[in-house]
Amino acid sequence: MKHLLVAGILSLSLIAAEKPQSPNTLTDKERKEGWKLLFDGKTTTGWRGAYKDKFPDKGWSVQDGMLSIQKSDGSESQSFGDIVTTGEYGDFDLTFDFKLTDGANSGLKYFVVEQQPKPKGSAFGLEFQVLDDDKHPDAKMGRDGNRTIGSLYDLITATGKKANPIGEWNTGRVVSKGQHVEHWLNGKKVVEYERGSEKFRELVAMSKYKAPEYNANGRFGEAPKGHILLQDHGDQVSYRNIKIKTL
Repeated sequence: MKHLLVAGILSLSLIAAEKPQSPNTLTDKERKEGWKLLFDGKTTTGWRGAYKDKFPDKGWSVQDGMLSIQKSDGSESQSFGDIVTTGEYGDFDLTFDFKLTDGANSGLKYFVVEQQPKPKGSAFGLEFQVLDDDKHPDAKMGRDGNRTIGSLYDLITATGKKANPIGEWNTGRVVSKGQHVEHWLNGKKVVEYERGSEKFRELVAMSKYKAPEYNANGRFGEAPKGHILLQDHGDQVSYRNIKIKTL
């Protein structure tokens, strides 16, 4: 009987150990390593509208542990507006989950600086593309697929990636340390580059970012620090588990 009791306790312990981590939470290990939640799953604390002093009144919502932008007209940052973190970051490790709807477009930008005058579209910054590659036309634009999911938007194509089906969660990751930056999608590194290098500047010169407005306040993508931005591109997309660690 004693052996059965011990075995039962061990079985319960194993089940508890295997229980998946709840969304929008940190483990003790993550806390010790310096991770912080950028989204608590319940409120918009830590976020505001881009170029605004408060969170948008409409369009963005927090429900069921998700931070979501509702569908509008498909335009870039015009209907409800992008949102940015109140804090700015330089060297960091950032992870986030995102879920797309059919044909949806969004993006996570980093090193975002709210430069004046305010641009017509989204605030300037480097972008981890969030996109339905099969149904959104942007996937076939740009150069060599550099506007597809996980790519450094309009600059570097994500390679060797495996995106989950529309309606399922994907996990993105951006690691930036010094000049070195990496994009990860579902546990696999898909982009790697050196910010501000000669090669990087050559890519910028071949992209839409060569336009003068993107470089009026310093070279595009080379700010020492900036906000994290979630984009309103007129489609319904949800985010959760947004965590960051300063490196």
